[in-house]
Amino acid sequence: MAAYVISEVEMRDPDGFEAYRALAAKTIAQYGGRYLVRGGKAELAEGNLPPKAIVIVEFASMARLKEWYASAEYAEALKLRQTALERRLLFVEGAAVP
Repeated sequence: MAAYVISEVEMRDPDGFEAYRALAAKTIAQYGGRYLVRGGKAELAEGNLPPKAIVIVEFASMARLKEWYASAEYAEALKLRQTALERRLLFVEGAAVP
């Protein structure tokens, strides 16, 4: 069953953010993930929190997603993330609905 990383992102440091994005994209591809949404304009439809940039990545399974997240390759990106961006990160299991 497919699994998804859903990330709500707010940039702190533009240079660090770009370095993080490049490294994260490389590791995501290395673990078979693919971007479904990557930072497009977000609009609030309901609720009271202001929208932030949204990123959605699909992996073949939750096991593969967690393997990527715990990998030595992605650990380098996580070091950059600490100062480059603020985020909420969710892992969601389930199949995409056609």
